[in-house]
Amino acid sequence: MVYPPDEERRTFQVNFQDNGTRMACGWTADLAEVVRATAGWTGGAGLEETRAHAPFIQFRPWALAHERKPFGVVELTWRAKLDRVHMPPYDRHPRPHALLAAAYAQPVLRRLMPGNSHFNLWFSTSVKDPWKTRVGYAIGPYDEGLYGVRNEGKVVARTGTPEEAVALVVASLPEGLGPAS
Repeated sequence: MVYPPDEERRTFQVNFQDNGTRMACGWTADLAEVVRATAGWTGGAGLEETRAHAPFIQFRPWALAHERKPFGVVELTWRAKLDRVHMPPYDRHPRPHALLAAAYAQPVLRRLMPGNSHFNLWFSTSVKDPWKTRVGYAIGPYDEGLYGVRNEGKVVARTGTPEEAVALVVASLPEGLGPAS
């Protein structure tokens, strides 16, 4: 996807996606670079080859690892969500990223499909309809610097750290919960 320059940013923004997941991005004022990069990517070039033709392209190590040996859908979703903290406009929101990182550190949650909206995070046993098969509590940052833990929209607890909120989510999960499928 190529976004034209605007008044705030006088450069083109270019996003390279693979099955809806942003693998690389970059900004340049040079339209010829945009065309070279886009032609390379859509022509089947990999991340490194695309960057060789258009040095403004940036990607994170996980994207290159995925290109070489594809991750499963759950792991790819986690990696992409965790990586958003490095790319605008998500780089302005460190507290939701702290929740993601704390959740990813828990093996039982790492096997579930993460879902998020409006800085809230929840978990699902389904990769196709994660909003329909939620499991456990949902968590989100509060303006007061706290983290909220909710069950069906009702506040169960407020914690001081993302790790405490995640621990409550883990404790709420049913026994023997398998991976998302």
